[in-house]
Amino acid sequence: MHRKSGNGDRLSIANVPTNMLCGLLLLATECGVNSENWLAGQRLSVEQLNDPLTRISYRQAIEVIRRALPTLPIDGVGLAMGGNQNGGNFGLLGLAMKTARTFGDAVRIGLDYQRNLGPLMALCLEDQDDQTLAIVATAPEQAHDLLPFLCEEMFSSILMLGRELAGDAFTPLRLELGYPAPVHAEKYRALFRCDIQFEQPRHAMVLGRHWMELPFASYNPVTSQQALALCRAQLATLSSRGETTAAVERLLRPQLRDNPQMSEVAEALHLSERTLRRQLADEDTSFSEVHDRVRSERALELLQDPELAIAAIGNQLGFNDAREFRRAYKRWTGQTPSETRRHLA
Repeated sequence: MHRKSGNGDRLSIANVPTNMLCGLLLLATECGVNSENWLAGQRLSVEQLNDPLTRISYRQAIEVIRRALPTLPIDGVGLAMGGNQNGGNFGLLGLAMKTARTFGDAVRIGLDYQRNLGPLMALCLEDQDDQTLAIVATAPEQAHDLLPFLCEEMFSSILMLGRELAGDAFTPLRLELGYPAPVHAEKYRALFRCDIQFEQPRHAMVLGRHWMELPFASYNPVTSQQALALCRAQLATLSSRGETTAAVERLLRPQLRDNPQMSEVAEALHLSERTLRRQLADEDTSFSEVHDRVRSERALELLQDPELAIAAIGNQLGFNDAREFRRAYKRWTGQTPSETRRHLA
């Protein structure tokens, strides 16, 4: 069985990290807003959103945002979120950019690994002329109603990262936005300190090309390569799993020691076993495959701790018998736990 390739189906693939929604939850806490209803019916919890391993679909992300925005008592929620960003919010990618050779190298690294941060707009770099270039942002048609928020958050985040990397003098030449000026348009001008043009044919931040040649005093080739290697590994974890598969994984991870059964997971998802089996089959997988993959990934993490006995690792994964764990691990990976541990040493 093969999944369809239509755009609507692609929006249901659970490969989006939860950075954006975590930012909204933090803002809700600051504003004293109850965010409980944001997640209703989405098979998500606040604890799961705060787990760096959690992946959600684009469809889930924009649905939560649609529910969140009307409840937040702020004009320009995206500006408020993006304007508070710093290099630390960009994690490994921020480190890789900060230790790059030049501002231009940092921009290219950011574009190459943008998916690591779970953005809801795709970015590309376009040449304008000999003096200027543009960072252009696009979003699927299904998110058209959220464009003001998405553009505010994206471009203000880029701006704040740019100022951290290049200094407070970093300023775009202009910002082009494809929607009418909002009531809080002055906030754009105060933050970006440049010409703001609304109702344009694209969403773009136009920069002077000279910024690309700016050298970084923080350039460190060793740290940069280490950070890039980690970014590549992080990008590789963004799989093409469906929403149901991802929901099952989220429920399994914290409960592996208890060896949860399909009936328990189906009940937690408010589904019958038959429906859960069918939905997983529609996503080209099964409960046992998902369970084994989650256990295998956790086993690999635990095997990196040389102080943990093999039997103890098996116990954390729901195996009462060490020999049973060894057989299962060999089936999953083609190696014994001891062989993997030797390779990791």
